[in-house]
Amino acid sequence: MHYPLVHHSFSSDLKLYIPDPLFIKLTYERLCLNDSSTLFPFWAKVWPSAIALSSFLQQNIGLVNNKSVLEIGAGIGLPSFSVAQYAADLVITDYAANAVELMHKNIEHTGFKNIKAIVADWNLFPSSIVAEVVLLSDTNYAPSEFASLFKLIQDFIHKGATIIIASPERITASPFIEQLDLYITQKELFDITYNGERASIGLFVLQQN
Repeated sequence: MHYPLVHHSFSSDLKLYIPDPLFIKLTYERLCLNDSSTLFPFWAKVWPSAIALSSFLQQNIGLVNNKSVLEIGAGIGLPSFSVAQYAADLVITDYAANAVELMHKNIEHTGFKNIKAIVADWNLFPSSIVAEVVLLSDTNYAPSEFASLFKLIQDFIHKGATIIIASPERITASPFIEQLDLYITQKELFDITYNGERASIGLFVLQQN
Protein backbone atom coordinates (compact mmCIF):
# COMPACT_ATOMS: atom_id res chain seq x y z
CA MET A 1 0.00 0.00 0.00
CA HIS A 2 1.17 3.52 -0.76
CA TYR A 3 0.93 6.17 1.94
CA PRO A 4 0.86 9.96 1.61
CA LEU A 5 4.32 11.36 2.23
CA VAL A 6 5.59 14.21 4.37
CA HIS A 7 8.93 15.98 3.95
CA HIS A 8 10.60 15.51 7.32
CA SER A 9 13.74 17.25 8.57
CA PHE A 10 15.98 14.92 10.58
CA SER A 11 18.81 17.46 10.83
CA SER A 12 19.87 20.74 9.28
CA ASP A 13 21.35 18.91 6.28
CA LEU A 14 19.09 15.85 5.97
CA LYS A 15 15.46 15.94 4.87
CA LEU A 16 13.68 12.81 3.68
CA TYR A 17 10.25 11.89 2.43
CA ILE A 18 8.57 9.54 4.91
CA PRO A 19 5.04 8.09 5.11
CA ASP A 20 2.72 10.33 7.13
CA PRO A 21 2.84 8.76 10.65
CA LEU A 22 -0.75 9.72 11.49
CA PHE A 23 -2.09 8.25 8.26
CA ILE A 24 -0.20 4.97 8.84
CA LYS A 25 -1.74 4.59 12.31
CA LEU A 26 -5.29 5.39 11.18
CA THR A 27 -5.05 3.12 8.13
CA TYR A 28 -3.67 0.21 10.16
CA GLU A 29 -6.40 0.55 12.79
CA ARG A 30 -9.07 0.61 10.08
CA LEU A 31 -7.66 -2.47 8.35
CA CYS A 32 -7.49 -4.33 11.66
CA LEU A 33 -11.20 -3.81 12.16
CA ASN A 34 -11.80 -5.84 8.99
CA ASP A 35 -8.97 -8.33 9.49
CA SER A 36 -7.32 -8.75 12.89
CA SER A 37 -4.38 -10.59 11.28
CA THR A 38 -3.34 -7.47 9.31
CA LEU A 39 0.40 -6.94 9.63
CA PHE A 40 1.73 -3.54 10.62
CA PRO A 41 3.83 -1.96 7.80
CA PHE A 42 7.07 -1.96 9.80
CA TRP A 43 9.06 -0.51 6.90
CA ALA A 44 6.98 2.68 6.85
CA LYS A 45 7.75 3.94 10.35
CA VAL A 46 10.83 5.75 11.69
CA TRP A 47 11.74 3.62 14.70
CA PRO A 48 13.75 4.78 17.75
CA SER A 49 16.49 2.29 16.80
CA ALA A 50 17.03 4.07 13.47
CA ILE A 51 17.35 7.40 15.30
CA ALA A 52 19.84 5.87 17.77
CA LEU A 53 21.91 4.22 15.04
CA SER A 54 22.07 7.47 13.08
CA SER A 55 23.22 9.35 16.20
CA PHE A 56 25.82 6.70 16.98
CA LEU A 57 27.21 6.80 13.45
CA GLN A 58 27.44 10.59 13.53
CA GLN A 59 29.52 10.27 16.70
CA ASN A 60 31.68 7.50 15.21
CA ILE A 61 32.08 8.55 11.58
CA GLY A 62 35.41 6.73 11.37
CA LEU A 63 33.50 3.45 11.31
CA VAL A 64 31.96 4.27 7.91
CA ASN A 65 34.26 6.92 6.45
CA ASN A 66 35.30 5.91 2.91
CA LYS A 67 33.85 2.42 3.48
CA SER A 68 31.39 0.35 1.48
CA VAL A 69 28.27 0.25 3.66
CA LEU A 70 25.26 -2.07 3.54
CA GLU A 71 22.00 -1.66 5.46
CA ILE A 72 19.80 -4.75 5.84
CA GLY A 73 16.07 -4.55 6.59
CA ALA A 74 16.41 -0.80 6.26
CA GLY A 75 12.80 0.34 5.98
CA ILE A 76 13.14 4.05 5.26
CA GLY A 77 16.95 3.79 5.46
CA LEU A 78 17.57 6.74 7.79
CA PRO A 79 20.95 5.48 9.11
CA SER A 80 22.28 5.04 5.57
CA PHE A 81 21.12 8.46 4.39
CA SER A 82 22.59 10.04 7.54
CA VAL A 83 26.13 8.90 6.59
CA ALA A 84 25.86 8.98 2.79
CA GLN A 85 28.19 11.97 2.51
CA TYR A 86 30.96 10.03 4.28
CA ALA A 87 30.65 6.49 2.90
CA ALA A 88 32.41 5.42 -0.29
CA ASP A 89 29.24 3.66 -1.41
CA LEU A 90 25.99 2.44 0.12
CA VAL A 91 23.58 -0.39 -0.61
CA ILE A 92 20.22 -0.13 1.18
CA THR A 93 17.98 -3.20 1.23
CA ASP A 94 14.54 -4.23 2.42
CA TYR A 95 12.20 -7.09 1.55
CA ALA A 96 9.27 -4.68 1.02
CA ALA A 97 9.05 -3.30 -2.51
CA ASN A 98 7.23 -0.19 -1.23
CA ALA A 99 10.16 0.56 1.06
CA VAL A 100 12.65 0.33 -1.80
CA GLU A 101 10.42 2.50 -3.98
CA LEU A 102 10.55 5.20 -1.28
CA MET A 103 14.34 4.79 -0.98
CA HIS A 104 14.64 5.51 -4.71
CA LYS A 105 12.55 8.65 -4.28
CA ASN A 106 14.82 9.84 -1.45
CA ILE A 107 17.98 8.98 -3.38
CA GLU A 108 16.73 11.17 -6.21
CA HIS A 109 15.65 13.88 -3.76
CA THR A 110 18.95 14.02 -1.85
CA GLY A 111 21.05 13.81 -4.98
CA PHE A 112 23.48 11.25 -3.54
CA LYS A 113 25.18 9.35 -6.35
CA ASN A 114 26.81 6.69 -4.16
CA ILE A 115 23.59 4.93 -3.02
CA LYS A 116 21.78 1.93 -4.49
CA ALA A 117 18.49 0.57 -3.13
CA ILE A 118 17.41 -3.00 -3.85
CA VAL A 119 14.78 -5.48 -2.72
CA ALA A 120 16.46 -8.23 -0.68
CA ASP A 121 15.21 -10.65 1.99
CA TRP A 122 17.73 -11.57 4.68
CA ASN A 123 16.43 -15.16 4.56
CA LEU A 124 17.71 -15.44 0.97
CA PHE A 125 20.28 -12.70 0.86
CA PRO A 126 22.25 -12.35 -2.41
CA SER A 127 25.81 -13.60 -1.93
CA SER A 128 26.97 -11.11 -4.55
CA ILE A 129 26.42 -8.20 -2.14
CA VAL A 130 29.59 -7.42 -0.19
CA ALA A 131 30.38 -4.66 2.29
CA GLU A 132 32.97 -3.48 4.76
CA VAL A 133 30.30 -2.26 7.20
CA VAL A 134 26.82 -3.72 7.73
CA LEU A 135 24.06 -1.79 9.51
CA LEU A 136 21.03 -3.37 11.18
CA SER A 137 18.38 -1.36 13.00
CA ASP A 138 15.69 -3.16 15.05
CA THR A 139 15.79 -6.22 12.80
CA ASN A 140 15.83 -8.73 15.67
CA TYR A 141 12.16 -8.36 16.65
CA ALA A 142 10.82 -11.80 15.65
CA PRO A 143 12.39 -14.91 17.27
CA SER A 144 11.33 -16.97 14.24
CA GLU A 145 13.78 -14.90 12.16
CA PHE A 146 16.74 -15.13 14.55
CA ALA A 147 18.42 -18.20 12.99
CA SER A 148 18.64 -16.85 9.43
CA LEU A 149 19.59 -13.36 10.61
CA PHE A 150 22.29 -14.73 12.93
CA LYS A 151 23.74 -16.83 10.10
CA LEU A 152 23.83 -13.83 7.75
CA ILE A 153 25.60 -11.69 10.35
CA GLN A 154 28.13 -14.46 10.99
CA ASP A 155 28.80 -14.79 7.26
CA PHE A 156 29.59 -11.07 6.98
CA ILE A 157 31.77 -11.13 10.12
CA HIS A 158 33.76 -14.07 8.77
CA LYS A 159 34.32 -12.10 5.56
CA GLY A 160 35.88 -9.31 7.64
CA ALA A 161 32.95 -6.90 7.83
CA THR A 162 32.16 -4.70 10.82
CA ILE A 163 28.55 -5.13 11.95
CA ILE A 164 26.71 -2.32 13.76
CA ILE A 165 23.41 -3.26 15.38
CA ALA A 166 20.81 -1.04 17.06
CA SER A 167 18.46 -3.08 19.21
CA PRO A 168 15.69 -2.02 21.61
CA GLU A 169 16.03 -3.23 25.18
CA ARG A 170 13.18 -5.73 24.89
CA ILE A 171 13.07 -9.22 26.37
CA THR A 172 12.73 -11.02 23.02
CA ALA A 173 15.83 -9.27 21.68
CA SER A 174 18.13 -10.38 24.51
CA PRO A 175 18.78 -13.99 23.40
CA PHE A 176 19.74 -12.76 19.95
CA ILE A 177 22.30 -10.28 21.28
CA GLU A 178 23.63 -12.89 23.72
CA GLN A 179 24.36 -15.19 20.77
CA LEU A 180 26.55 -12.46 19.29
CA ASP A 181 28.39 -11.65 22.52
CA LEU A 182 31.62 -13.28 21.29
CA TYR A 183 31.94 -10.66 18.53
CA ILE A 184 30.95 -7.49 20.43
CA THR A 185 33.85 -5.01 20.58
CA GLN A 186 31.90 -1.88 21.55
CA LYS A 187 28.51 -1.17 23.07
CA GLU A 188 26.56 1.89 24.15
CA LEU A 189 23.07 2.66 25.41
CA PHE A 190 20.97 5.45 23.92
CA ASP A 191 17.75 6.83 25.42
CA ILE A 192 15.65 8.04 22.51
CA THR A 193 12.44 10.08 22.51
CA TYR A 194 10.80 10.45 19.11
CA ASN A 195 7.20 11.24 18.17
CA GLY A 196 6.17 10.83 21.78
CA GLU A 197 7.79 7.41 22.11
CA ARG A 198 10.60 6.76 24.53
CA ALA A 199 12.93 3.79 24.20
CA SER A 200 16.29 2.54 25.42
CA ILE A 201 18.37 1.33 22.48
CA GLY A 202 21.51 -0.78 22.70
CA LEU A 203 24.22 -0.12 20.11
CA PHE A 204 26.64 -2.95 19.38
CA VAL A 205 29.71 -3.05 17.16
CA LEU A 206 30.68 -6.57 16.11
CA GLN A 207 33.95 -7.71 14.54
CA GLN A 208 35.89 -10.91 14.05
CA ASN A 209 38.16 -11.49 17.05
